[in-house]
Amino acid sequence: MLSTSEEPIHQRLSDLFRERISSGDWKEGRPLPSEAELCAQNGVSRGTVRQALASLRSEGLITGGRGKPPVVAHPVPSQSFATFMSFTEWAHSLGREPGQRTLEIARRPAGEDLAGKMLLQPGDPVIQVLRLRSLDGNPTMVERSNFVADVGNALFDFDTDSGSIFGYLTSRGVDLSRGRHVIDAVGADETDASLLGVAAGSPLLREHRLTYAADGRILECSDDRYLPHLANFVIENTRASRAALVRVPLVA
Repeated sequence: MLSTSEEPIHQRLSDLFRERISSGDWKEGRPLPSEAELCAQNGVSRGTVRQALASLRSEGLITGGRGKPPVVAHPVPSQSFATFMSFTEWAHSLGREPGQRTLEIARRPAGEDLAGKMLLQPGDPVIQVLRLRSLDGNPTMVERSNFVADVGNALFDFDTDSGSIFGYLTSRGVDLSRGRHVIDAVGADETDASLLGVAAGSPLLREHRLTYAADGRILECSDDRYLPHLANFVIENTRASRAALVRVPLVA
């Protein structure tokens, strides 16, 4: 049954369809009801049904088209940028079990490239953390984090294999207020390949993040590399409220 709201009917219908997929009412690998059945069940036109199905198809929730009936696709966990969430919070929101294995935590001088990104001076100390992150025990992402020294020093008193670094720092009163995310693709280096069990050069989905305090100071710079079949990112916007999504041209 469609809810009553000011959203367009096709958006409400696509929300209903998503709920049927997430609840298991529409099972993975099984065809959806026909367009005629969906029209009759929901009291809407064929055009409205097609718009709702197009939304699901664009999100990778269903496959098919061009004469083939829509089928519920294998789900890929999505992380929303509607809120600023750590890997651990994201996993828990999906009902999945997050994991982490720390390969390295060290205090090092920032090189020129990292110093430029974090608005530091070359040679300023940063705390670097290299971890393998997992969902339900399956290697999912290689996490490379760089923290300014006065924030990162607290991690030497924390078991970084025990859970969320962001959660721990927040509990210590660190102001992790805002994040700026850049998403691109990158080939797996030797470390990525070894940890994720893929061949060197395999495509990975990379999230480069800068984390800011409320006063605008950069506290962290990360390079997180995901297996693309295990994660994707979703940004939602409306005409009234547009997400701050910027397309950045690549520099050759």
